[in-house]
Amino acid sequence: MDDADYMREALRLAREAERAGEVPVGAVVAAGGDIIGRGCNSPIARSDPTAHAEILALREAAQAAGNYRLKDAVIYVTLEPCVMCAGALVAARLGRLVFGARDLRFGGVRSKFRIADSDLLSHRLEITEGVLAPECLELLQRFFRERR
Repeated sequence: MDDADYMREALRLAREAERAGEVPVGAVVAAGGDIIGRGCNSPIARSDPTAHAEILALREAAQAAGNYRLKDAVIYVTLEPCVMCAGALVAARLGRLVFGARDLRFGGVRSKFRIADSDLLSHRLEITEGVLAPECLELLQRFFRERR
């Protein structure tokens, strides 16, 4: 599987979130060619402000790996992670982050802050952005357009 294949799975999860009335963001964590963590936004359903797709995918991946450090793993997210999620990616020591669309309002990786690869922190992730960005952006834009 390549970056686009993993992002398609993240998009599938984002659509799941959308069907549940959540902001459509999905994430998968891959290691050794396998998906070891999946998550889709669900703060409303879980009554949990930390239930972002990335956090849920990280929790599942850490359980699968038996370790909170995921240094050889890659996370694929449909939307640029927020500050909270970017911090969690650094804490998990992920090797790489791949995201689709930028989050111009809350982005913690490129748009507003640069947490995931900051020289101020002891760990930095390799970052790839724009994978399937048009599909990721369209999903979000349609979601918010239909709610206005």
